[in-house]
Amino acid sequence: MGKVTYSKEFIDHLDSLVHILYEKEYFGYIESSIEYVLGIYDFLEANIYKLPHKKLPNTLRLLGSYFISYNSNKQTTWYIIFDKYDDGIYITFIFNNHEKFAQYLDL
Repeated sequence: MGKVTYSKEFIDHLDSLVHILYEKEYFGYIESSIEYVLGIYDFLEANIYKLPHKKLPNTLRLLGSYFISYNSNKQTTWYIIFDKYDDGIYITFIFNNHEKFAQYLDL
């Protein structure tokens, strides 16, 4: 297994997510929002090489080449977009089933 690297856009998105989840009162404590986002990172580190890599449809190919999914709860599935290289995986983007990108996935 190679190294897992994250794009600035991916990191920025998850950093923003911490604040959004807290401000919209999905979590009562900022620490809970942080734990939720850290759970995404933990999932990736533990599973990016274990789960099947699904090809991203051409309509979303500018975001990356492959994706895996993570069910964080009953209502939300995260789609983690990435590219594969000889020395590892580069995580480029993330979105969930509530966002417009999800309609383009062949699930």
